Amino acid sequence: EVRLVESGGGSVQAGGSLRLSCAASGFTFDPYVIGWFRQAPGKEREGVSSISSNDGSTYYDDSVKDRFTISRDNTKNTVYLQMNSLKPEDTAVYYCNAISPIEGTSFRTYWGQGTQVTVSS
Repeated sequence: EVRLVESGGGSVQAGGSLRLSCAASGFTFDPYVIGWFRQAPGKEREGVSSISSNDGSTYYDDSVKDRFTISRDNTKNTVYLQMNSLKPEDTAVYYCNAISPIEGTSFRTYWGQGTQVTVSS
């Protein structure tokens, strides 16, 4: 069974920090690009950050650049999102996503169940 399990969410005051974890199981983790998305109430889901499988290159949305850091530990099948200097606008449900390498014309993608992050002013 494929599973992506997020953890580490919670409630913090503005300026605080949280570290999210995404633990994967049920598939070969190493080749997958792993991303973090978030969805605030009444808004569409948006991409926050991602990390590649081969060279570990990273992407950050402008809204989190210089505050969030993504990393992965392939020995633990886990990706982390260190979130510093949190702002109230970071409040959302955070989802982990895994995308496989393209095989022919298809790929696989998996989602976690999400973890709530609430930042109060």
